[in-house]
Amino acid sequence: MARKAKPIECGAEDRQVLERWSRSRTESRQLVERARMVLGCVKGIAVQQTALECHTRPNTVIKWRDRFVRLGLLGLQDRPRPGARRKYDEVFRNRVLEKLEQAPPSGQASWDGPSLAREIGGSVHAVWRILRKEGICLQRQRSWCVSTDKEFAAKAADIVGLYLDPPQNAIVLSVDEKPSIQALERKTGYVETDSGKIVRGYKSTYKRHGTLNLFAALQVGTGRVHTAITQLKRREEFLQFMDQVVAECSTDQELHVILDNYCTHKKCDLWLAAHPNVRFHYTPTSASWLNQVEIWFGILSRKALRGLSTTSTEELRGAIEAFIARYSQNAKPFKWRKREVKAAQLRNTIVNLCN
Repeated sequence: MARKAKPIECGAEDRQVLERWSRSRTESRQLVERARMVLGCVKGIAVQQTALECHTRPNTVIKWRDRFVRLGLLGLQDRPRPGARRKYDEVFRNRVLEKLEQAPPSGQASWDGPSLAREIGGSVHAVWRILRKEGICLQRQRSWCVSTDKEFAAKAADIVGLYLDPPQNAIVLSVDEKPSIQALERKTGYVETDSGKIVRGYKSTYKRHGTLNLFAALQVGTGRVHTAITQLKRREEFLQFMDQVVAECSTDQELHVILDNYCTHKKCDLWLAAHPNVRFHYTPTSASWLNQVEIWFGILSRKALRGLSTTSTEELRGAIEAFIARYSQNAKPFKWRKREVKAAQLRNTIVNLCN
């Protein structure tokens, strides 16, 4: 006859935890089984019977009963194990970062995961894990535009000042043109990739049906956009567009027009003399990003031109005009901001950024 185990002491709180563990479907299987063994001993059930109900050996029941008596609930947890020695440690991580500072192998313009792994003598998966952990993207790139204009500070301050604190009873306009918009005809649709993703597909061949030019003047204060679509983009077309813009504004209002340094925007002294209420403000060289209308051109490209298939310039004109009409329904001013790139950031190395 099986000998009954001597009941062990167990507080009410510990017993509630054991009961919860024994019924749990989220805890590990090992912990659930140990809780059931200990509960059997707490209830005074024979060791043989407890082992039979838990589908284990009596010695195993005795082991976890004794661990619970000595350590309580903590005794039912696995003890820390040393495990295998780390192969890819801090030294390996530093080697990866240091290698990135060196020139890539001959025949490559930049490093990638496999070439790093070959040079260091490690696993490519370990290299990728380190790059992901450090937030290093070897293939993604970001460009920056640094103006060399000697009057950059003064010109930029003038334009930013118009954005932040425009003169009273004045209209601030950001003006530019989007030249040579092509009327392309090609098949488009949706395709499934090898990974099962659904993406937009374009046929590699296409037909050209001419080009159009778009002049745009963005009212900074309201977000409204004045536009004109032309076949040519000479100074003559630019000044004709400005005549239209001026005609839509009140004659007793000043117009401050922000422009880049394109040749058609210069040498307009005669036109400016005939319109004394208009003043041109030129962005610094290589700093057209200071002109807010560039943001609107980006929206136009993403929402109306990218993936557009047209069979004529008339059809292209209709698509552009339809977008402008739809945009005008909810036009609002931009919250303009631009991330500053400092010279110190450009000189920093990967090692400095990751330490």
